[in-house]
Amino acid sequence: MSTPRRQFVQSLAAAAAAGMATAPALAQSTQGSQGAQPAPLLARRLRPGDTIGLVSPANATFEREPIELATEALQALGFKVKHGANLRARYGQFGGTDAQRAGDINAMFADDSVAGIIAMTGGSGCNRIVDKLDYKLIAAKPKFFGGFSDLTSLVNGMQRQTGLVTFHCPVASSQWNSFSVAAFRSLVMEAEAALLKNPPPERGDNLIPTQYRTRVLRSGKARGRLVGGNLAVLSSLIGTPYAPEFRGALLFIEEINEYIYRVDRMLSTLRLAGALNQVAGVVLGHFTKCEPGDGNYGVLTLDEVFDDYFLPLNVPVYRGAQFGHVARKLTIPVGGEAEMDADAGTLQLLRPVVL
Repeated sequence: MSTPRRQFVQSLAAAAAAGMATAPALAQSTQGSQGAQPAPLLARRLRPGDTIGLVSPANATFEREPIELATEALQALGFKVKHGANLRARYGQFGGTDAQRAGDINAMFADDSVAGIIAMTGGSGCNRIVDKLDYKLIAAKPKFFGGFSDLTSLVNGMQRQTGLVTFHCPVASSQWNSFSVAAFRSLVMEAEAALLKNPPPERGDNLIPTQYRTRVLRSGKARGRLVGGNLAVLSSLIGTPYAPEFRGALLFIEEINEYIYRVDRMLSTLRLAGALNQVAGVVLGHFTKCEPGDGNYGVLTLDEVFDDYFLPLNVPVYRGAQFGHVARKLTIPVGGEAEMDADAGTLQLLRPVVL
């Protein structure tokens, strides 16, 4: 073989070897291309008399009464309420076009008369606008922002892009019962480094308590930054700049109306992306109506799926925390630092999450 040709073949072999060497590293984690996690950024606490911006970043609200009830609930919390310009808009199932929905959020952050922003409802559509928010504006004017379910993409996206501690909390149309109100007020209005725990287990007319129980999958305590929300939405962010940084985090997840095999597939996405093996602990909320589905006899149970994915991590895990698609909800700060105690079924915030 001539010298030039030999050199060419050797260069190809070296390039191929380099490619094979880097491929496993690329497969280990999706986080490397997203940049460093920004420093924590806190909004000021909400106070009675503050104005809350009510926006509709996910599903449309088709009737007038839900908006009336949501407005009255926020007023009962002590706030003035400013409706987004497109609060009553509709585009398909969404509360307006992508530009309208993102525009309302950006306008509320820009408006100095607005102290915080809350979503009217969840549903779908937030992934369509997570890349249309003005993150420079949000970082310059940090405010309370909250919601749950489909809002998972926005609360995690804001936290990942700006460092702002956001809130997995009731949407405006949720049931504002005494437990949900107390949990919300303690974190967002009173700036407490609160202990997040379920109501005391209730027996009702049963022989033993059956409500508000937590169950330990793996004992222990762990500290970390809280990330998570709805599992379907969270897994859909993997590989994007809006997925949370999982390294050393406490992962909290919930779900509703998904077949068990789909829950399994979503968890496999987190595992294959390298997210699960980076977390310091896992808190499982309610997986409401996540069942085998008609004709799916013999599928894995949720217990088996959770054991398969979480026990090999060798980190603390507990199940049954009071968040998700349930009436009585904890408010959880996305990006807040906490210590979880799997045996006690609690999350202790290490410091206040608003100023």
